[in-house]
Amino acid sequence: MGGPDPAGTRETASEVSSDPACADRTRKDPHDSQGPAAPGSRASGLLGPTEVRGLCQALGIRPTKTLGQNFVHDAGTVRRIVKSAGVHHDDTILEIGPGLGSLTLALLETGARVIAVEIDPLLARALPVTVADRMPQAAGRLSVIEADALSITGPEPLGEAGAQPPTRLVANLPYNVAVPVLLTVLEALPSLETITVMVQAEVADRLAAEPGSRTYGVPSVKAAWYAAVRRTLTISRHVFWPVPNVDSALVELVRRRPPVTRATREQVFAVVDAAFSQRRKTLRQALAALAGSPQQAEQAARQAGVDPRARGETLDVAAFAALAEALGAQARPQHSGGRAGSPTTGAAACAPGAGTCAAPGAGTPGSPAASPRAPKERP
Repeated sequence: MGGPDPAGTRETASEVSSDPACADRTRKDPHDSQGPAAPGSRASGLLGPTEVRGLCQALGIRPTKTLGQNFVHDAGTVRRIVKSAGVHHDDTILEIGPGLGSLTLALLETGARVIAVEIDPLLARALPVTVADRMPQAAGRLSVIEADALSITGPEPLGEAGAQPPTRLVANLPYNVAVPVLLTVLEALPSLETITVMVQAEVADRLAAEPGSRTYGVPSVKAAWYAAVRRTLTISRHVFWPVPNVDSALVELVRRRPPVTRATREQVFAVVDAAFSQRRKTLRQALAALAGSPQQAEQAARQAGVDPRARGETLDVAAFAALAEALGAQARPQHSGGRAGSPTTGAAACAPGAGTCAAPGAGTPGSPAASPRAPKERP
């Protein structure tokens, strides 16, 4: 749970083993019939401690704490996650970072279809083999896509044309990419109605934080743009192997409509980033670069019905949306050539630090304003 980890891989990116528990010195292809079988092979059911270590040995994987690799080995825990997520037999579930397949098997156990996105090539190849071995009746309901979760831009890569897109995301995410991954899929996959993810407890607290609380920040506001967020279950560190230094928690996100505003998501998020760029600064000071001056920032705040002496830590997502709309309205007469506030002009896109705003739609795919990849969580 520490250190940099590729997106979508709490149980993924792996090293050649030098651990006595994983004695093989080379990573083995799961389709190699000459390789050793994992303990519990051809035994149906979920993965326990023996099976997790056996798969590690068979694949030549050495889990490392520095890469955030912690494998869930408790059947009761993964079943609790699936139950909390409300998974039904006719659901299509998106799982990011399935790793060895502990949670995947529990999801398939319900009768649901699972689309698993895995960045590690070896683990992506091994997962269908594990499922076919331990739960053969479910093998046809699993699709594995070898990809970086942060590269998801829409539903097309996740299935065949006409196939039901995923309506739920259920996953075990590493702490350092949890927020970017969540914001990416919420933007790219509007079919997702609910998200249930296991993350480090600290990340769970930040995602579910309310305005004015100690942990409230950029992740809290941006997640609230898309969904109602709450922390549900606490997960003991002892259900992982190796055992991490912190506990985890389950977070539930239920999609809802964003606040009513003429501002775009990019505009609102730019205001959020600016407001939290320097903690304990008033909005008048924090938004000065974005607005063009402290005076213009104060004017926009008053127009939005927000106290310019307030701090970003006290505002909810609706207040940030109102601020973004007010900042756009200030710049609109300069750039639209029309009347301020004209419904046909839309909101202006304010670039942090520029002091000016560009017309909406000016961004192109791949540009910072239009990119579906959400800004990363700020410390």
